[in-house]
Amino acid sequence: MQTTTALRSLWLDGIEPTPYPTSAADDGALFDVVVVGGGITGLTTALLLKRAGLTVAVVEADLVGRGVTGNNTAKVTALQSTVYSELESVHGTDAAAGYARASAAGVDLVAELAEGIDCAVERRPAHTVALRPDDVPRIEAELDAAVRAGLPAVSDAAPDLPFPVHAAVRLDEQLRLHPLRYAIGLAAMVEGGGCRVFERSRVRKVREGDPSTVHTEHGELRGGHVVIATHYPILDRGLFFARLEPLRSYCVAATLKDGSPPSSMAISTGGETWSIVSAGDRLVVGGQGHQVGERGDSEARYAALEEFARRHWDVAGFTHRWSAQDPVPYDRLPMIGAYRPGADRLHVATGFAKWGLSTGTFAATLLTDRVLGREITDLFSPTRLTPRKAATLARMNAKVGVDMVTDHLAPTGSSDLDDLAPGTACVRRDGLGKTGVYRDADGALHAVSMKCTHLGCVVRFNTAEHSWDCPCHGSRFDVDGAVLEGPAVRPLDKRTP
Repeated sequence: MQTTTALRSLWLDGIEPTPYPTSAADDGALFDVVVVGGGITGLTTALLLKRAGLTVAVVEADLVGRGVTGNNTAKVTALQSTVYSELESVHGTDAAAGYARASAAGVDLVAELAEGIDCAVERRPAHTVALRPDDVPRIEAELDAAVRAGLPAVSDAAPDLPFPVHAAVRLDEQLRLHPLRYAIGLAAMVEGGGCRVFERSRVRKVREGDPSTVHTEHGELRGGHVVIATHYPILDRGLFFARLEPLRSYCVAATLKDGSPPSSMAISTGGETWSIVSAGDRLVVGGQGHQVGERGDSEARYAALEEFARRHWDVAGFTHRWSAQDPVPYDRLPMIGAYRPGADRLHVATGFAKWGLSTGTFAATLLTDRVLGREITDLFSPTRLTPRKAATLARMNAKVGVDMVTDHLAPTGSSDLDDLAPGTACVRRDGLGKTGVYRDADGALHAVSMKCTHLGCVVRFNTAEHSWDCPCHGSRFDVDGAVLEGPAVRPLDKRTP
């Protein structure tokens, strides 16, 4: 049995980047809109604004589509686990219906835009399934809520899965595609006609004004409007870090000895969550979600996914393993609109709760309407407050406080570098702070300050991905301190081992 150690998404494999310049190429240029973030939301927003006649610049910290867009499960669906029964219980039937309409419109827009892109888009049914008898009431509640929300969902006693299912909700005509090829296609449609795409240009700050100035590591761009579509907002002025919980999830891809992967895009509810989809002859299994920076063996999460796949399919070998993270809003609704109260020219979209291909797409339509001065729903307003979820908000921020204090005070354990094995890390005292030291496969040492550059929490080592992850707000850094995930925009300070 082959078990891969390749930490690379199936969607990123074999796709050569189409290079775009850094922002230095147009240093100081003025655009109608500057969009920060080259994923699904940012690129779709830019394309819709371009079609409306505006000049737009997209600024991406890395390469287009290589973030969460290229590291997801490739499902584009309005059926999202048990979201409608959850939304109904917190926000009411009208809110659940509003989210359903928006999600269905997001699926339809992806289908429309994908027609001109070579991204292997296919119509597929989506299922939410109960693997245990105790979970049947959840499925029944979700079916009822989805129908009340206006979706043509139905019960399905026999989804295309090789194990017993006690109940299932099905929504037909959803989509599965190659997310990176789709993002690359969107970028190609944005570029040109006075619109630009910039890569490897991390945004450090935004100075609001008329126009606003976007400061990148390579220069400045100016925009009449600025859209922050970085998945997790990078500007603290909106206090999003206090209302979003960053969660990390994992995926493995496998080839089969016999038979074909299921045609359905399925996700289980109750107990452990398992996400299932196929891509050609590959089976993709996802799940094992947890809070970013959570203590424990991250490598074991991949092992659990592989064991689940072997238990139910005749697996020949595993070819890819990867992970991604998503900010989940405390009250479950995404946040789309003004970055802060009174901000008419600074806009944001975040909180897609692991369903960014559909939710990020409908977010782009709302952002476009807002930039163009059209009236939009306040259902997703980032400035909302949901009293019924105040306890959740308090719990999230209490955890941040505990993590910040305990990690600063926690003992370091052994710091003898002679005992540090390749592929492992240790923590050493550095005056009042801490230094994280990692030994790579060649024996070289990499040392960084463990003080997160966002708000000063202590980062923790991720054993599966060999990164330093912040448990407070989800920032992640490589072993040399470079930013992998925001909200941090500056690297960890380097240290001497």
